[in-house]
Amino acid sequence: MDDHPTQLSVYGYILLMGIIGALLVGVTIFLAKLIAPHKPNSIKESTYECGEETIGTAWVQFNPRFYVIALVFLLFDVELIFIFPWSVIFGNEALITADERWGWFTMIEMAIFLAILIVGLVYVWSRGDLNWIKPNHIKPTVGVNIPREAYEHLNNAVYAVRDYRESKAIVDEKYNDTAETNVVKPSIGFKPKFKKS
Repeated sequence: MDDHPTQLSVYGYILLMGIIGALLVGVTIFLAKLIAPHKPNSIKESTYECGEETIGTAWVQFNPRFYVIALVFLLFDVELIFIFPWSVIFGNEALITADERWGWFTMIEMAIFLAILIVGLVYVWSRGDLNWIKPNHIKPTVGVNIPREAYEHLNNAVYAVRDYRESKAIVDEKYNDTAETNVVKPSIGFKPKFKKS
């Protein structure tokens, strides 16, 4: 670059790229707000979670295995990124021809790195942290002295079903008869009695 004062420095180019990037993002968001149709409805404004309908409140406890599996994934994902620079340096012919021990050193170094990762994976796997545990439905049992045959007799018996409208009519008739003849005086439900000494 020229040392002329009107020329931009390297930092000037970075600043110019940042300003242009911010302007492009701002203009894009403004145009989307201006042009896009705005027709909200209850379906569009509902919470979407993996295609499942939301039930209940959002204040529920999540199984901590969500976080454990996510952290294990991130750990191994980030650690595997270190393999790429190693492969670039390992493939450099100038380093290998300068000293042939360099190739063996980098190979052993990567073997140790991968062994540590594999030991970590085996440890997590052996503890069962990668298994998705579903709740075991246990049929409750109660220690009672009622014989099993009594339950079977009750469950297998055929019961006559009465019409509820008939019983309601009888109760209504009884209530109407007693309501007209007996007028009950309101009282407090409980009157304490004290012993006199």
